[in-house]
Amino acid sequence: MIAIAAILAVFIGMAVGLLGGGGSILTTPLLIYVLGFDPKQAIAASLFVVGVTSIFGLIGHARAGRVVWRIGLLFGGAGMVGAFIGGQIGARLPSALLLAAFAVMMGITAVAMIRGRQQVPGGAHKGLPLFRILLDGLVVGFVTGLVGAGGGFLVVPALALLAGLAMPRAVATSLLVVAMKSFAGLAGYVFTIGGDSLISLNPATTFNWPVTLIVTAAAIVGALIGSALVAKIHPDKLRKAFGYFVLVMAVFILSQQIGYAVLDYANDSLLNAAEVLAGGVAIVAVFTWIIRRPAQVAIADFDQPVAGDSTSAPRESRSP
Repeated sequence: MIAIAAILAVFIGMAVGLLGGGGSILTTPLLIYVLGFDPKQAIAASLFVVGVTSIFGLIGHARAGRVVWRIGLLFGGAGMVGAFIGGQIGARLPSALLLAAFAVMMGITAVAMIRGRQQVPGGAHKGLPLFRILLDGLVVGFVTGLVGAGGGFLVVPALALLAGLAMPRAVATSLLVVAMKSFAGLAGYVFTIGGDSLISLNPATTFNWPVTLIVTAAAIVGALIGSALVAKIHPDKLRKAFGYFVLVMAVFILSQQIGYAVLDYANDSLLNAAEVLAGGVAIVAVFTWIIRRPAQVAIADFDQPVAGDSTSAPRESRSP
């Protein structure tokens, strides 16, 4: 199974390299359903995989001068606080609830990818909205720490809209943010604050390090392959197809957690069955409406240049 998991991890890494994000959302299901990790262990391990993979992706962008360190450290610092708090809470929640929340986050990610993107180039700001950057970083970090997902597709639009960064710089800087909050979320899961000692290891979230390192190495290899192939594959078509795949996975995971309870409720009476049917139709209708609406924010486009970026850059991008 480890060999199969490594092969699948290569494809997940390729998705990250090709799409600039989204592939990491499949790391947790891979660890749970292929390698048999406990949900909490899988979330903690996936945070490690995402953090390390982001660092490797960050290196190339940093060499190209696209990383805006000051803004990234501000957003990432707030994200680390939120991620650590989210990790502390997630480590104490029931595994079924965490997986249900993770499935919801997968669904949101899938919809964001399916909807596509409308290019929203960053622009020079008169001043950084420091409070908004810190608040958004805190909230996004909390979501990441809680369920081990919610990385680039949330961070990139925030950096573009709040900090006025052009898309290539926003995506490059997001890798710094994702790495920072991933490791903070991992610390929140692995370490317990309080009890007999101030800080102690949480045995419920201790995962298999050798297997995790194999998956991490395979994901890095896949990311490098994906980055090399990015110019040869149309990113929009690939992103949409991958989004539908993630959506199917989200429905599968959510059905595993609440499916039997919903069926038992529907079997009690015809009224209950009608309510379940109506609820399902309403959910499908809402998702269809959201998907068909035109995207207003660019979603995690790592390598696609924004028009005008080669000739202009936001003032903040000149800061070290």
